[in-house]
Amino acid sequence: MTDKKDLTRTPAADTPDSMIDTFLADAKRLGPLAGNTPRARLIFALDATMSRQPTWDLACHVQGDMFAAASHAGGLSVQLVYFRGFDECRSSRWVADPRALTDLMTKIDCRGGQTQIGRVLRHARTEARQAPLKVLVYVGDAMEEPIDDLCAVAGELGLLGVKAFMFHEGHDPDAARAFKEIARLTGGAYARFDAGAPGTLSGLLQAAAAYATSGVEGLARLAPGSAPARNLLTAITERKP
Repeated sequence: MTDKKDLTRTPAADTPDSMIDTFLADAKRLGPLAGNTPRARLIFALDATMSRQPTWDLACHVQGDMFAAASHAGGLSVQLVYFRGFDECRSSRWVADPRALTDLMTKIDCRGGQTQIGRVLRHARTEARQAPLKVLVYVGDAMEEPIDDLCAVAGELGLLGVKAFMFHEGHDPDAARAFKEIARLTGGAYARFDAGAPGTLSGLLQAAAAYATSGVEGLARLAPGSAPARNLLTAITERKP
């Protein structure tokens, strides 16, 4: 696996002084994961289109909670994936240090553009075929793609054992419908949050990390003190066929 991945169709179009080049340079400098102990793998994918800047900043602030929630079970390896602008979708290498992920995220600013959820799902499918991948966390507020195309890839992720945790900011009905269906097809979970309540997103990320490292047992351990964990646990264990 390379140090970074460009999921755009036209990688040569970037300018040398772009923020993307800074992101990729920082990703390349990240060292390998410490030790040889296998870690649970989680893809952390975010919509970085223009409307998302406040939530991007929030995610930067609380993403370390994922690592903390997973630390007792052997740790977590996280790959950041995001899209923004015109035909721009990127992924970092895998990191096991929340500070490294924060450093990467703070270099990125949000830019206008359409959603590219399909490319995120296809990237997760590629990663899952290369090595075990248990969880895809997606954070977004909109969906502007053919829902049937998204569902087809989501079904493949489900067959590969990847659960999608779709975290939805706001009340957009098209996004809600698509996110719920992606979660259902993968056996994952859907949850809505408000960017004005950072504790909710933090709790959702902790719950996703607990599931990635310890499965339902991990969620059950968090559930007594965490409403997000209880809700995700219910969604996974009581899903109707």
